[in-house]
Amino acid sequence: MDSTYIIKKPILTEKSTAAMNEEARYTFEVDRRATKTEVKRAVEQLYGVKVEGVATQVRKGGERRLKYGWVTEKKTKKATVRLAKGQVIELF
Repeated sequence: MDSTYIIKKPILTEKSTAAMNEEARYTFEVDRRATKTEVKRAVEQLYGVKVEGVATQVRKGGERRLKYGWVTEKKTKKATVRLAKGQVIELF
């Protein structure tokens, strides 16, 4: 799988931003079929950094109510990437 298709977008929440600043951990939404090795390779290619570890979680989809009825959300996968000391990804 191509690196640009593996990483969909960065996840920027309070918790992930704090981990970014304190522990050099970055959180991305990734393709559900991607493995940890593929995520590691993609981050290293796209951002030019050294990755020490990858943790993945699959978030279950579900139904939620909108103005016009119920909508079913798909499962998503997020990956938390730990970088080597001194490495930084400039997201913005």
